[in-house]
Amino acid sequence: MDRQAAWELLCEYTTGEGLRKHGLAVEAVMRHFARKHGQDEEAWAVVGLIHDFDYERFPDEHPQRGAEILRARGLPEASVQAVLAHGDHLGVPRDTLLAKVLYAVDELAGFVTAVALVRPNKSIHEVEPASVRKKMKDRAFARSVSRDGILKGAQELGVELDGHIAEVIAAMSAVAPALGLAGLSSS
Repeated sequence: MDRQAAWELLCEYTTGEGLRKHGLAVEAVMRHFARKHGQDEEAWAVVGLIHDFDYERFPDEHPQRGAEILRARGLPEASVQAVLAHGDHLGVPRDTLLAKVLYAVDELAGFVTAVALVRPNKSIHEVEPASVRKKMKDRAFARSVSRDGILKGAQELGVELDGHIAEVIAAMSAVAPALGLAGLSSS
């Protein structure tokens, strides 16, 4: 599956702008980490883009329903397994770097987006790891985002949390206009 086919799949199953932008954010972050680890940038970006494509239509069967669709469309099994493992509720082991990275960036990308959107200028360029860590302590803020998942993701990757947050912010900053996070004066 190439990037265009992945985008079309996301748009076919997802009408909400927020979930589409989340896919774009995770795509950018996965591309960054693929480059960092010498992996297939396009394959990792596709996984990031489509990891939640089925959520809007099948929230109670996500990502199992999506995995069936992805297999039928020829996505490699390692990519399907990464999608299945990007949450803890199915108990699918994260036994590849692809799966570990997807898990480690999914919740964090959503949380970073939320932090950027409460900034006066609504700009990711104003977000720092310290501000993300501070907001993580406020359980009422972005309450649907799993703080435990963010911490566990960094731990499973064997990276320090602040550095991991900084990399996610940098990767998302590179596509800030597409995410609606370039700031009020830039939009």
